[in-house]
Amino acid sequence: MIRIAVRAVALALALAGAASAQEAAVTRRATELREAPAETARSLAALPAQAPVTRGTGRSGPWVQVRTEAGASGWLHLFDLGPAGTASASGASDVVGSALRGVTGLFGNRQPPQASASAGIRGLEAQDIARANPEPAAVTRMEALRQNEADARAFAAGAQLQPVAIQPLPAP
Repeated sequence: MIRIAVRAVALALALAGAASAQEAAVTRRATELREAPAETARSLAALPAQAPVTRGTGRSGPWVQVRTEAGASGWLHLFDLGPAGTASASGASDVVGSALRGVTGLFGNRQPPQASASAGIRGLEAQDIARANPEPAAVTRMEALRQNEADARAFAAGAQLQPVAIQPLPAP
Protein backbone atom coordinates (compact mmCIF):
# COMPACT_ATOMS: atom_id res chain seq x y z
CA MET A 1 0.00 0.00 0.00
CA ILE A 2 2.81 2.39 0.91
CA ARG A 3 4.68 1.50 -2.27
CA ILE A 4 1.60 2.38 -4.36
CA ALA A 5 1.18 5.67 -2.51
CA VAL A 6 4.86 6.55 -2.99
CA ARG A 7 4.61 5.79 -6.71
CA ALA A 8 1.42 7.85 -7.08
CA VAL A 9 3.03 10.82 -5.34
CA ALA A 10 6.25 10.45 -7.35
CA LEU A 11 4.27 10.33 -10.60
CA ALA A 12 2.21 13.36 -9.62
CA LEU A 13 5.32 15.31 -8.67
CA ALA A 14 7.05 14.32 -11.91
CA LEU A 15 4.03 15.39 -13.97
CA ALA A 16 3.74 18.65 -12.08
CA GLY A 17 7.48 19.31 -12.40
CA ALA A 18 7.22 19.03 -16.19
CA ALA A 19 5.06 22.14 -16.26
CA SER A 20 7.02 25.22 -17.25
CA ALA A 21 7.53 28.21 -14.96
CA GLN A 22 5.20 31.21 -15.28
CA GLU A 23 2.42 28.99 -16.65
CA ALA A 24 -1.22 30.06 -16.50
CA ALA A 25 -3.26 27.80 -14.23
CA VAL A 26 -6.56 27.66 -12.31
CA THR A 27 -7.58 26.33 -8.94
CA ARG A 28 -9.41 23.01 -9.25
CA ARG A 29 -11.41 23.61 -6.06
CA ALA A 30 -11.89 26.33 -3.46
CA THR A 31 -8.63 26.57 -1.52
CA GLU A 32 -6.45 28.87 0.56
CA LEU A 33 -3.44 30.77 -0.75
CA ARG A 34 -0.78 30.13 1.91
CA GLU A 35 2.08 32.35 3.06
CA ALA A 36 4.46 29.38 3.15
CA PRO A 37 4.44 25.86 1.65
CA ALA A 38 2.54 24.14 4.46
CA GLU A 39 -1.07 23.37 5.34
CA THR A 40 -0.51 25.12 8.67
CA ALA A 41 0.89 28.33 7.14
CA ARG A 42 -1.10 31.55 7.47
CA SER A 43 -3.82 31.97 4.85
CA LEU A 44 -3.29 35.01 2.62
CA ALA A 45 -6.54 34.68 0.66
CA ALA A 46 -9.42 32.33 0.01
CA LEU A 47 -9.50 31.35 -3.66
CA PRO A 48 -12.65 29.96 -5.29
CA ALA A 49 -12.65 27.06 -7.73
CA GLN A 50 -11.46 28.10 -11.20
CA ALA A 51 -9.57 31.16 -9.86
CA PRO A 52 -6.88 32.09 -12.42
CA VAL A 53 -3.32 32.09 -11.11
CA THR A 54 0.18 32.09 -12.60
CA ARG A 55 2.61 29.39 -11.52
CA GLY A 56 5.91 30.76 -10.32
CA THR A 57 9.31 29.10 -10.19
CA GLY A 58 9.14 28.19 -6.49
CA ARG A 59 8.55 24.54 -5.51
CA SER A 60 8.69 22.91 -2.11
CA GLY A 61 7.63 19.27 -2.10
CA PRO A 62 3.99 19.18 -3.24
CA TRP A 63 3.63 22.99 -2.96
CA VAL A 64 3.84 25.42 -5.88
CA GLN A 65 4.40 29.15 -5.65
CA VAL A 66 1.73 31.17 -7.52
CA ARG A 67 0.60 34.73 -8.14
CA THR A 68 -3.10 35.66 -8.26
CA GLU A 69 -4.67 38.10 -10.72
CA ALA A 70 -4.83 40.59 -7.83
CA GLY A 71 -1.04 40.34 -7.49
CA ALA A 72 -0.89 38.32 -4.26
CA SER A 73 1.94 35.79 -4.17
CA GLY A 74 1.77 32.62 -2.12
CA TRP A 75 1.68 28.83 -2.14
CA LEU A 76 -0.91 26.26 -3.31
CA HIS A 77 -0.84 22.48 -3.10
CA LEU A 78 -0.17 20.99 -6.55
CA PHE A 79 -3.36 18.88 -6.39
CA ASP A 80 -5.36 22.11 -6.13
CA LEU A 81 -3.99 23.41 -9.45
CA GLY A 82 -4.90 22.58 -13.02
CA PRO A 83 -4.04 23.97 -16.44
CA ALA A 84 -5.91 27.11 -17.47
CA GLY A 85 -9.10 26.43 -19.41
CA THR A 86 -10.02 23.12 -17.75
CA ALA A 87 -13.35 22.37 -16.13
CA SER A 88 -13.43 21.98 -12.36
CA ALA A 89 -13.30 18.45 -11.00
CA SER A 90 -15.91 17.55 -8.44
CA GLY A 91 -17.37 14.73 -6.39
CA ALA A 92 -15.15 11.66 -6.17
CA SER A 93 -12.24 13.55 -7.73
CA ASP A 94 -12.22 15.97 -4.78
CA VAL A 95 -12.14 13.01 -2.37
CA VAL A 96 -9.23 11.45 -4.23
CA GLY A 97 -7.38 14.78 -4.38
CA SER A 98 -7.86 15.29 -0.65
CA ALA A 99 -6.59 11.78 0.03
CA LEU A 100 -3.50 12.35 -2.10
CA ARG A 101 -2.86 15.63 -0.28
CA GLY A 102 -2.84 13.54 2.90
CA VAL A 103 -0.31 11.14 1.40
CA THR A 104 2.02 13.96 0.33
CA GLY A 105 1.89 15.24 3.90
CA LEU A 106 3.78 12.13 5.01
CA PHE A 107 6.87 13.37 3.16
CA GLY A 108 7.71 16.55 5.03
CA ASN A 109 4.75 17.46 7.18
CA ARG A 110 5.74 17.62 10.84
CA GLN A 111 2.18 17.22 12.07
CA PRO A 112 0.87 13.89 13.36
CA PRO A 113 0.11 11.61 10.40
CA GLN A 114 -3.49 10.77 9.62
CA ALA A 115 -4.90 7.68 7.99
CA SER A 116 -5.66 8.18 4.32
CA ALA A 117 -6.30 6.17 1.20
CA SER A 118 -6.15 7.00 -2.47
CA ALA A 119 -7.59 5.55 -5.63
CA GLY A 120 -5.85 7.62 -8.31
CA ILE A 121 -4.66 11.05 -9.28
CA ARG A 122 -7.27 13.78 -9.59
CA GLY A 123 -7.08 15.76 -12.78
CA LEU A 124 -5.87 13.14 -15.24
CA GLU A 125 -8.52 12.52 -17.84
CA ALA A 126 -8.48 10.46 -21.04
CA GLN A 127 -7.48 13.43 -23.20
CA ASP A 128 -4.62 14.29 -20.82
CA ILE A 129 -3.27 10.77 -21.13
CA ALA A 130 -3.70 10.82 -24.92
CA ARG A 131 -1.64 14.05 -25.13
CA ALA A 132 1.07 12.79 -22.76
CA ASN A 133 4.64 12.57 -24.02
CA PRO A 134 6.30 9.58 -22.32
CA GLU A 135 9.74 10.24 -20.85
CA PRO A 136 11.59 6.94 -20.33
CA ALA A 137 14.37 8.79 -18.47
CA ALA A 138 11.82 10.18 -15.97
CA VAL A 139 10.46 6.68 -15.38
CA THR A 140 14.00 5.47 -14.71
CA ARG A 141 14.54 8.32 -12.22
CA MET A 142 11.26 7.45 -10.49
CA GLU A 143 12.18 3.77 -10.31
CA ALA A 144 15.39 4.79 -8.50
CA LEU A 145 13.15 6.19 -5.73
CA ARG A 146 11.45 2.83 -5.18
CA GLN A 147 11.52 1.64 -1.58
CA ASN A 148 11.43 -1.94 -0.41
CA GLU A 149 9.10 -3.21 2.31
CA ALA A 150 11.79 -2.99 5.00
CA ASP A 151 12.45 0.68 4.17
CA ALA A 152 8.71 1.44 4.20
CA ARG A 153 8.30 -0.28 7.58
CA ALA A 154 11.31 1.63 8.99
CA PHE A 155 9.82 4.92 7.76
CA ALA A 156 6.44 4.07 9.28
CA ALA A 157 8.03 3.13 12.61
CA GLY A 158 10.08 6.35 12.66
CA ALA A 159 6.97 8.41 11.96
CA GLN A 160 5.06 6.44 14.61
CA LEU A 161 2.46 5.33 12.06
CA GLN A 162 0.04 2.64 13.12
CA PRO A 163 -1.61 0.15 10.74
CA VAL A 164 -5.29 0.78 10.08
CA ALA A 165 -7.52 -1.81 8.42
CA ILE A 166 -9.53 -0.28 5.59
CA GLN A 167 -12.38 -2.28 4.10
CA PRO A 168 -12.31 -2.42 0.29
CA LEU A 169 -15.14 -0.77 -1.58
CA PRO A 170 -17.80 -3.11 -2.93
CA ALA A 171 -17.50 -4.03 -6.59
CA PRO A 172 -19.58 -1.75 -8.84
